[in-house]
Amino acid sequence: MTENATATADPFDIARRAADAIRERTGVENHRIALTLGSGWGEAAELIGETEHEIPATEIPGFSRPALEGHVGTLRSIKLANGHHALVIGARTHYYEGKGVRAVAHGVRTAAAAGAEIMILTNGCGGLNPAWQPGTPVLISDHINLTATSPLEGATFVDLTDLYSSRLREIAHEVDPSLDEGVYAQFPGPHYETPAEVQMAKVLGADLVGMSTALEAIAARHAGMEVFGMSLVTNLAAGISETALSHEEVIEAGAAAGPRISRLLADIVAKL
Repeated sequence: MTENATATADPFDIARRAADAIRERTGVENHRIALTLGSGWGEAAELIGETEHEIPATEIPGFSRPALEGHVGTLRSIKLANGHHALVIGARTHYYEGKGVRAVAHGVRTAAAAGAEIMILTNGCGGLNPAWQPGTPVLISDHINLTATSPLEGATFVDLTDLYSSRLREIAHEVDPSLDEGVYAQFPGPHYETPAEVQMAKVLGADLVGMSTALEAIAARHAGMEVFGMSLVTNLAAGISETALSHEEVIEAGAAAGPRISRLLADIVAKL
């Protein structure tokens, strides 16, 4: 299916067809948990269980090759220790890629159609709290959507109170009581925020800034999933950092923190 056809077709029909293709390729009727692993989080896929199938995302309807270094471009079916299966989505589409918000939401809608009850969203982001040095994991307690769009269309009204499940955050605190929580602001990107924009986000109540997650979380709630979000602070945000921002810095911070945060996420998944 071409990207143009994907943009005009029923997004829920495409998600159902993607889920059916995953079932056919894996033989797994339902993946109870789904994870989208952002920058720095990829190693968690190796730790949460046994990978039984790994599929190039481009072979599944609606998915395209990731535009961002650090995303692997595959879908993994992983058997957990409790016998359930997890679907790991390594083919995140960012809003700034210009493929439309339907493409951004496709991964989580596919997860829901594949049977997922819990959607885990992770990212690498900029931190507004100077105490959160690069490599700090932070639970997302709420978000501010600054993209000026929504994955919902028409008269579709969804309550976003407790969008980021307090139950799942309590489980995360059981695993690591030292985890901080913060509000994540999604900017459209792909440019980094200006110092003035970072200060605006801070006034609005944000603790973290990035270019993903919020739109996916809205789509996941609409699909009926329980949402858990976690950010990795890969750099201090513009105007808070004393140095210029770069994608290389994000990749390096993610690589350095990867083993520790991936183990943390795997331990949380084991308790779900």
